[in-house]
Amino acid sequence: MDDLLAAILSLLAEALLEFAGELFVSLIARAIGKIIEGALELGAVATTVAVAVLGMGSGQLSLLIFPHPLVHPSRMHGISLLISPLITGLVMSQIGRLLRNRGKETVAIESFAYGFTFALAMAAIRFAFAK
Repeated sequence: MDDLLAAILSLLAEALLEFAGELFVSLIARAIGKIIEGALELGAVATTVAVAVLGMGSGQLSLLIFPHPLVHPSRMHGISLLISPLITGLVMSQIGRLLRNRGKETVAIESFAYGFTFALAMAAIRFAFAK
């Protein structure tokens, strides 16, 4: 039971950290919207690579603040590489949907695919380097 609780807490903590990183990137993207619009014209592949690089950078920055795993690893260690990016991608897609329903423009990271990509890159860096 303790392993299951630890796994759930780990997933939620990782998803929350990834969501915070994506929210920060989303706010920055809105602040420099003209530059981002130019990057989006490069195509989906270039945007995916840019989002992944931002995710890796955010993962590295998060290691400066939280150098250790947020929750001690359990038998299910590594599941966060799949589940927390899925959760984060779903949350970001819902944020994008909410903004579109209110008539606001969205940025690329406010979609499932780019939200998932960012979170996966961030989770991979944290998984590989958190001590």
